[in-house]
Amino acid sequence: MANLGKKFEAILFDLDGTLLDTLTDIANSMNTVLVRFGFPTHPVDSYRYFVGDGTDTLIRRVFRVPKRDKECVGSLPSGRLDDQTASKWLADVQVEYSRRWTDNTKPYAGVPELLSSLDKLGLPKAVLSNKADEIAQIMVESLLSDWSFRIVRGARPSVPLKPDPTAALEMARQLQIPPNEFLYLGDTNTDMQTANSAGMYAVGALWGFRDADELLANGARTLIKNPQDILNLLGK
Repeated sequence: MANLGKKFEAILFDLDGTLLDTLTDIANSMNTVLVRFGFPTHPVDSYRYFVGDGTDTLIRRVFRVPKRDKECVGSLPSGRLDDQTASKWLADVQVEYSRRWTDNTKPYAGVPELLSSLDKLGLPKAVLSNKADEIAQIMVESLLSDWSFRIVRGARPSVPLKPDPTAALEMARQLQIPPNEFLYLGDTNTDMQTANSAGMYAVGALWGFRDADELLANGARTLIKNPQDILNLLGK
């Protein structure tokens, strides 16, 4: 992969599906709540298409069966989840996830080496996630503590979730780096849309939760197969 001939001054990372493989622990937490309330569970791989837009959306998606997954059969009789039930499930899923997020979650292969290389280069790094801010902070501190991140942000009540660019632009202002000098690495349509809306360079991670077609259809400028391919984009 050749150098793009563009100088990037910072990198903004998505968290789930980009730096950390969180899928199994998310699926186990949600499936535990489904069982508790008498609903069928979903295969872990199905959660690749349920996650990415916050826990509230995750909860609602488990009732809508993707055509690609014939094993997902659970649904409410009305086809929708009322707000009171959703709030109850949200609280229960958060409790379950707080108990089990360390069971299987770990950095993807190649991520530690990439982060070490970026630290040596002195390139500012930040993380923006749609999972709750508190758990995003804890996960980075616990699993990625060997590397420096200038800012870590998760979902906060006062800020719209991705793909709204508000949080990404806020982080760029805080770092005092123009958005067009950011490389944004993510693994979903939400990330590619966020990057483009914020004026950042969208790079799709093919080791994450979604496929190349989705990433390209939503504005990925470049796709990479391995984390350290980022260094090639930087010309390093």
